[in-house]
Amino acid sequence: MFRGVKTLVTGGAGFIGSNLVDALIARGDEVAILDDLSTGRRENVDDACARGAKLHEIDIADASAVDAIVRAERPEVIFHLAAQIDVRRSVEDPAADARINVEGTVNLLEAARASGRPRIVLSSTGGAIYGDADALPTDESAAIRPLSPYGQAKFAAEGYCELFASLHGLSTIALRYANVYGPRQDPLGEGGVIAIFCGKLASGQPPVIFGDGRQTRDYVFVGDVVEANLRAAGSTQRGAFNVGTGVETSVLDLVEALRELGEDAATFEPRYAPPRAGEVHRSCLDPARIERVLGWRARTDLRTGLRRTLEQVVSL
Repeated sequence: MFRGVKTLVTGGAGFIGSNLVDALIARGDEVAILDDLSTGRRENVDDACARGAKLHEIDIADASAVDAIVRAERPEVIFHLAAQIDVRRSVEDPAADARINVEGTVNLLEAARASGRPRIVLSSTGGAIYGDADALPTDESAAIRPLSPYGQAKFAAEGYCELFASLHGLSTIALRYANVYGPRQDPLGEGGVIAIFCGKLASGQPPVIFGDGRQTRDYVFVGDVVEANLRAAGSTQRGAFNVGTGVETSVLDLVEALRELGEDAATFEPRYAPPRAGEVHRSCLDPARIERVLGWRARTDLRTGLRRTLEQVVSL
């Protein structure tokens, strides 16, 4: 008889979602995946589906379809990763961004309220919510200063989770990610620079740096982010928790670290382009709260994570 947890992963065919699905399957959970495959990839979950996971090709913005899936699956835990993650697209079309990131979250919360009130773990964002923060590393008490509609929408999604927790008794928690990277990485997200740079390194092409390269990010490996999700799901905590390393890495530092892993460093000389609108200059998250409350901390150092990511890119 099955003894695992019934879980639903929205955006489960995406980069982070599919890594999470693999971990859930490995620990014996019964897994359903909701993904419209607009950016997620079916091949990311082929193995999981062969091992019993169910893929529902559904748009998170379709309220009736989301409700039907949640009612049919009746999950005990929902990991909500379905999102529009491209900061540039959010600037160009903020209404479309809000439909997916805000309305889609409300659709899921409404469906959960009507179907057993499962534990909900929201994948949110740190850097895009805090903006150019006054203090680095930045903790959860920092002022909210989004520089893009994406960041604003994610903060609104967090607010709806808190509202449904207070109003309807849902059990919710929000994880504010730093810049996630690793195998299956989607180049659309802010952390996607590592996927792009690994691709350039593997093909002997120069990386392109937007701006002066001194902008910094907190890069956290996807395997560590998966572990943060599992710990969040197994707790009763609510509110927002940073998921990061607390270490700043500039784009120039990133190029240098990858150059050391490549076979021909001479071809990996960066080219420069104008900076992009809506992007934060410096970002680094303080993970002290999640370590203190949930016992989580990032365990994968940048060099190890970059090597694992590059190995996957080279193998494709």
